[in-house]
Amino acid sequence: MDWDDLRVFLAVARSESLSGAGKVLRLDPATVGRRVARLEEALTARLFAKSPQGYALTEQGQRMLAHAERAEQAMLEALEEVQGASGLTGQIRIGAPDGCANYLLPQVVTRICEENPGLEVQIVALPRVFNLSKREADMAIGVSRPEAGRLTVQKLTDYKLHLAASRAYLERAGAPQSLEDLKAHRIVGYIPDMIFDKELDYLTEIGAGAAPLASNSVSVQLNWLRTGGGIGIVHDFAIPSAPELVKILPEVVSLTRAFWLIRHADDRRVERMNRFADALASGIRRELIRLEGMT
Repeated sequence: MDWDDLRVFLAVARSESLSGAGKVLRLDPATVGRRVARLEEALTARLFAKSPQGYALTEQGQRMLAHAERAEQAMLEALEEVQGASGLTGQIRIGAPDGCANYLLPQVVTRICEENPGLEVQIVALPRVFNLSKREADMAIGVSRPEAGRLTVQKLTDYKLHLAASRAYLERAGAPQSLEDLKAHRIVGYIPDMIFDKELDYLTEIGAGAAPLASNSVSVQLNWLRTGGGIGIVHDFAIPSAPELVKILPEVVSLTRAFWLIRHADDRRVERMNRFADALASGIRRELIRLEGMT
């Protein structure tokens, strides 16, 4: 058995399909299937059970997974030793909620990449929790601390949110003077059954009721507010990118949330990932202070 066989095994185990593994490995699904069959034959063990839902690990496959991940980790550590600490290189994928991904990460990652020209960074902006066990991302930023899994979690920073609306909307509809006045206004917010983390249920917390204009995307909500759609909760760090918006009732409604950096536990041994995580954490803190100071 060689490392290439283990790479194929890991890709299928994480994506649970030949096509998904093929995209990661840049191989056609038929080739991936042949490689899996060859590995199973060499080990005289059935590693996957095929079903309409995809490829699931068998009990033997689960045992194999732990060894394959240790081999992967050893390869990463070996690369670190050979490449040294002159600069960060290779590809790193970050998963993040779209508010952070749109209004914080681009400028932070740009600065890191300017200092490390050999580095490639992918930002996956999705309104959901990322599965690091399946390597959907190398690390993820979350809005709450996970309670389960082989993960390491680091608090990055607190951030503020306030009610906001466009000047054009307030001129047309009038500015609310109390939370009770919000009932007379059109509210912009999340689709209730698509709130993936309780920390994002802002409207319930302030008693604002349902949002007639709703989206699972922070960017869509912000653009609705910019175009005069109504009143909604906005990250303070996003307001500088939307000069049309002004805060409403800041003394009455001021929410505080936190960003957490979440990593697979084994990655703590990889110096490259540690150095990137440190640069990302300090960069996010600095950028947040700068943007919130502008509001």
